Amino acid sequence: MHSPQPTPLNLDRDVVVVGAGPAGLMAARRLSKAGVGVAVLEARDRVGGRTWSDTVDGAWLEIGGQWVSPDQSELLALLDELGMETYERYRDGDSVYISPDGTRTRYAGDRFPVGGKTADEMERLIQLLDALSAEIGATEPWAHPRARELDTISFHHWLRRQSDDEEACQNVGLFIAGGMLTKPAHAFSALQAVLMAASAGSFSHLVDEDFILDRRVVGGMQSVSEAMAAELGDDVHLSTPVRAVRWDEAGVTVVSDRVTVRARKVIMAVPPNLYTRVSYDPPLPRRQHQLHQHFSLGLVIKVHAVYETPFWREDGLSGTGFGAGELVQEVYDNTNHGDTRGTLVAFVSDEKADAAFALPALERRRRILESLASYLGDRALEPVVYHESDWGSEEWTRGAYAASFDLGGLTRYGADQRTPVGPIHWASSDLAAEGYQHVEGALRMGRATAEELLGEPAAPSRGHAP
Repeated sequence: MHSPQPTPLNLDRDVVVVGAGPAGLMAARRLSKAGVGVAVLEARDRVGGRTWSDTVDGAWLEIGGQWVSPDQSELLALLDELGMETYERYRDGDSVYISPDGTRTRYAGDRFPVGGKTADEMERLIQLLDALSAEIGATEPWAHPRARELDTISFHHWLRRQSDDEEACQNVGLFIAGGMLTKPAHAFSALQAVLMAASAGSFSHLVDEDFILDRRVVGGMQSVSEAMAAELGDDVHLSTPVRAVRWDEAGVTVVSDRVTVRARKVIMAVPPNLYTRVSYDPPLPRRQHQLHQHFSLGLVIKVHAVYETPFWREDGLSGTGFGAGELVQEVYDNTNHGDTRGTLVAFVSDEKADAAFALPALERRRRILESLASYLGDRALEPVVYHESDWGSEEWTRGAYAASFDLGGLTRYGADQRTPVGPIHWASSDLAAEGYQHVEGALRMGRATAEELLGEPAAPSRGHAP
């Protein structure tokens, strides 16, 4: 016998927010503190979006986004306001570099141990990208006089126009392609790479793991969203995917599986690739349809390997390793605060992830652990817990870490990413300038969108439903 379906909840609010990740919750928090009635609708059974801290096989893991860098002022201010603490990523000891010919080298400092010519070329490319990111900036890169020139050549080919040193090009490309956009460097433009660098303050910041991967949150990054959601209480509704947004001059009706909300405005605080999971009536304009088709997430496997002890430290290693030609292109010590066990986090990106996912699960695990062992020794082959974060299979994400445009898309559509459609507004880390594709960018977009709505002429409050 089927149990009766729960009666749908009907609410009147000022603003309805779709998505309970950091962007949506920040928007709702800012609006609520200003006395605006809000409802947050989330498809998942949890808050946090692309941040997720959970226990897997007895090991506590940061399945999603996790790091805090010194320039992330919005996130740092929120952590301080919420009374949350951070701790430094372990980084004492030597790092490991694996060259294109497979040679393994231990090194200290923040520059790869490459030959003199390659080192000079890497430095020159980094300085060139630093200059471009400073000149073009993160706010409106599409408006720069050189925007079209840089947006119609892939980052792969742009690098090789600047240098004939293949190792230098691969190493510099790694920090954007594998490390950030999680797409092959031939699949996105040089302008998209410049935006990524500018959003972090400079390209030099991206190649300095001690800056970009500086600290972690005690209790996990998801706890930031959980704290914001706790403040909002019953205004956050989980396990209720939004199916339709119906809008007219009077406002919107947002229909989800368990809740229907009538409001003046709606904030779509989900990744852009999920916009089309919702039916809009009337349909979105042609411009939005086209934009969304040229804006996609990348692909990465975030690998967690937990060991009885952080054995690499005994050998004077930091746990950090890089190899542009390896299956695992990056590995870091990800040991949790106060934990006696050691945890490594490793990344398999873009086309390497395609190849890994084509393998049976046990074979994929074997090859990934062998790649880890090439950096840190054979003890890496036998973790007590092994887990792969596969965000590409997550129904309400479908990729990582954030959306980027295909060739030419940033200049063609970038200026329209956040253009409202009637009462529909857009907010996510994918649309950020500073903090693009990080929690920082999500929080900035949530706050900015809320403040845009607060700056509009007031309408009669829809308040909290009894």
